[in-house]
Amino acid sequence: MAKYSTSMARELKPMILMVISQVAFGAVNIFYKLAFADGMRVRILIPYRLWFATAVMVPLALVLERNGRPKLTWMIAFQGFLCGLFGASLGHNLSGESLFLTSATFIAAMSNLIPALTFIMAILFRVESLAIRTLTGKAKVLGTVLGIAGAMVLTFYKGLEINIWPFHVHLLHHDQARAASEHNSGDHVWGSLLAVISCVSYAAWLIIQTKMSQRYPCYSSTALMCLMGALQATVYALCTEKDWSAWKLGWNIRL
Repeated sequence: MAKYSTSMARELKPMILMVISQVAFGAVNIFYKLAFADGMRVRILIPYRLWFATAVMVPLALVLERNGRPKLTWMIAFQGFLCGLFGASLGHNLSGESLFLTSATFIAAMSNLIPALTFIMAILFRVESLAIRTLTGKAKVLGTVLGIAGAMVLTFYKGLEINIWPFHVHLLHHDQARAASEHNSGDHVWGSLLAVISCVSYAAWLIIQTKMSQRYPCYSSTALMCLMGALQATVYALCTEKDWSAWKLGWNIRL
């Protein structure tokens, strides 16, 4: 019985971790939206996020993988640079700009495109085989088609608002909520396009991360990715944002 429970817990662990990561992803998007409504700019928020992530991941990698970390080669460094580009600086800036123009709910829904795009890119780069004649292959194709179709519906169709809950929680002030509504009606298609491009960027990151993980341990590869992404995002922000007062943090949602 104990052996069965241990085996069951081991099988459920990946699914539980994926659920937790999605909950965290949704919470981050909500905090993003609140920070943008408070005046925080996307290009400045992303470097702060990546530097904080680097400050957390580097010590973890140094401590937990101090004995099992292989030598850092130029190939691993290049893969880390690409992971930092597609999975951090570029991907985060695109999704952040899309979130600014749309909503946290829309971004969470559009993120369902990432598995479909990853599957397509994995086939194109011969990382994975299609196997269309098998049940698994047919299920992958059907899931890919449904994911893309759902993204198209979210982009071009805007239906009636459905109020499920009998109460409402307003995290934004009245003027901020009105400004957000105006953004949604005016820039929805542009925000949708940025969301799709960010999904392509994240899919490319997953392909590269798979290759990198075969040569370098997880904590060290994540720390390298965060460091590379932080450097790239900082350079981009410094080149595009000339107002130094916008970099100021405060004891509020901007922190």
